[in-house]
Amino acid sequence: QVQLVESGGGLVQPGGSLRLSCTASGFTFSSATMNWYRQAPGKEREWVARINNVGRIINYVDSVKGRFTISRDNAKKTLYLQMNSLKLEDTAVYYCVYGGSWGQGTQVTVSS
Repeated sequence: QVQLVESGGGLVQPGGSLRLSCTASGFTFSSATMNWYRQAPGKEREWVARINNVGRIINYVDSVKGRFTISRDNAKKTLYLQMNSLKLEDTAVYYCVYGGSWGQGTQVTVSS
């Protein structure tokens, strides 16, 4: 079955950086459009970024444009989210998503 395992979250100061990873299995990763979502405390889940199967079509929510970069390594079946210039409002659990399948999430906390 589909498995998505996120890692790389943690505590970082405002202005800092983190790189999230998502290791996928149970489906043909190289054919899949992949997404990152996040959910902040007390808020609904929010779509963050999308990348098509070969990485040529990439979209971001406006609030992260110019700061976050989504990428993938199909040989490693891994999805990435490079997050720079982190802000307090980026604090959330970040999820890797394929179709209707979600990983368990990784916590990102931005705090001084």
